[in-house]
Amino acid sequence: MTFFEILTDMGKMFSRYWYVFLGRGILYTILLAVIAVFFGAILGSLMAVGKLSRLRILRGFITAVVEVVRGTPSLLQLYVAYFIVPMMIPELKTIDATTMAFVSVSVALIINSGAYVSEIIRSGIQSIDYGQTEAARSLGMTKFQSFKEIVLPQAIKNILPAIANEFVTIIKESSICYTIGVQEIMYAVSSIKGAAYIIAEPLLIATAMYFCLTFPTSKIIQHF
Repeated sequence: MTFFEILTDMGKMFSRYWYVFLGRGILYTILLAVIAVFFGAILGSLMAVGKLSRLRILRGFITAVVEVVRGTPSLLQLYVAYFIVPMMIPELKTIDATTMAFVSVSVALIINSGAYVSEIIRSGIQSIDYGQTEAARSLGMTKFQSFKEIVLPQAIKNILPAIANEFVTIIKESSICYTIGVQEIMYAVSSIKGAAYIIAEPLLIATAMYFCLTFPTSKIIQHF
């Protein structure tokens, strides 16, 4: 099969099933990425501050959570959120399957993103020379004022590229969500495979769609 024939088959496939890819497929992929990065940034900020606190118990707990999340596969975390958590909280079993799947995916991605973001923020804060904080304190600023006015603005500038790259990463990570029935791009591939008994063309279309989402985003990040 020539490259032109492959493109022709992809065009025919997309014209027939475009609503599957562009409907819930791409919508859910982007929605999950936005939810995960937004709430993951909030969670990561809290975890980073906690990890820098003087409370040894708090630091130890947050460090343990971060290491467990970073040391286990995203798919495993998704299964824990979807299968095990409802066993521990029986009230969740009353939620319909579609909503439960989306909530489980969102929670798993938020926790995963939060763990990585917390390390990004912590390293960004610690990258600022402590002498600047000491100079601010010697001028009469409180610890909070020196952090807010001196450390945080510089830290944000340093970590923004990494935070933005996390958005690109989450777009790709969301591909695991189809395993529990969330209708993102890979779920669309699985649906078409079951309906039309073909796999090559849907996979190539999904590849092109992920690339069209991640490549422009990465270039915009690079520009800024």
